[in-house]
Amino acid sequence: MDERHLADDPMEQLRTWLDDARKAVAQPNAMTLATADSHGRPSARVVLLRGLDDRGITFFTNRWSRKGSELEQNPHAAAVLHWWELGRQVRVEGAVEQTTDEESTAYWQSRPRGSQLAAWASPQSQRLRGRDELDIRVAETQERFAGVDVPLPPFWGGYRLVPTTAEFWTHRDDRLHDRVRYLREPDGWRRERLAP
Repeated sequence: MDERHLADDPMEQLRTWLDDARKAVAQPNAMTLATADSHGRPSARVVLLRGLDDRGITFFTNRWSRKGSELEQNPHAAAVLHWWELGRQVRVEGAVEQTTDEESTAYWQSRPRGSQLAAWASPQSQRLRGRDELDIRVAETQERFAGVDVPLPPFWGGYRLVPTTAEFWTHRDDRLHDRVRYLREPDGWRRERLAP
């Protein structure tokens, strides 16, 4: 990887790599999202990247979930997209902000009805007595919204990870990988090469 051939903006470069991944990978927008609580204790899970623009990367979730609670306490996160088939990885770190209600609603309306009903029915990250409790909640939710559009829940929406740093990695033999990091500065982005 020659950093001179990379885009000046990491979100533009990520868009290019994501386009490449869509041609080669079954789930190209799967990313590991790491958050931490107010004491700095981390947790991570795989979520789907659902938006990418010059402001950052966007994902959606239940805001009462563990990740939502942690982002409320500590609005910073890191995300990793890894495409083994391409020998590429991207790491993004930065502050996290909630998307607007309009952005959340627009994405919500694009979701399959089953996913909408599941979002209402599941008290995400909360303890259940058993699977039957969830099944009952789903049946009640289906009845509640029978014959009508499923509205955006007040506890569900989007988050945008606004990057302060982004690192692009490509695989090379003998662990001599290429790593280029973008750092946000007051006048734009600076690139630097890192040792593997």
